[in-house]
Amino acid sequence: MQPPAEFVHWMFATGALPLGLCLLAQAVVGDEVWRRRRWRAYLWPSLAFTMGLLMWPVMVFFTNSTIHMLAHGSWAQAMMLAGASELGLVRGKLHSRWWRLTMPLAFLVSGAAFLVHEQNSWLFARSAFLHHAIGWTLVLGAIFPLMAVLRPRSGAWRAAFAFTFVLLGVMLYCDRDVAPVFGHLSPLAGAQHR
Repeated sequence: MQPPAEFVHWMFATGALPLGLCLLAQAVVGDEVWRRRRWRAYLWPSLAFTMGLLMWPVMVFFTNSTIHMLAHGSWAQAMMLAGASELGLVRGKLHSRWWRLTMPLAFLVSGAAFLVHEQNSWLFARSAFLHHAIGWTLVLGAIFPLMAVLRPRSGAWRAAFAFTFVLLGVMLYCDRDVAPVFGHLSPLAGAQHR
């Protein structure tokens, strides 16, 4: 028996929120202070890679259509690539700062996948609204990691990048499969969950 889809979303929210908080702490205190403890440098890239790794079982066991499998598979690949490139940079195996462009790419791929695999309108149910909102947040939010690569010393861009993950976690926690959004629930959505 499969758990409801919102449980899976809540599990990934539990990964996105600490990831965003780690990035925010690093943006506030700066790289030099953040890396005084060597393990902290590996923390958020490891979380991103692990979230990508955990997306594979979601793709295999919790999807019911080809479009969902493609969406979850592309998320898994993009998150693993972004996390692995950041780990390579931290470890010193990769030297070019342009490897950091994998994070804006991961945002774009993930946002597009959210938008493509949600086939209902915005006001169909809360889950449909949140899929659209998360998709556009990630697509538009790709500017923040991009600007953080182009202007690495800017704390504002790095903080905005971190807040994107925090916002993503909050939106994922708000997900309910069949629940009204703004008091509206499509009659086609089914029986409302409490």
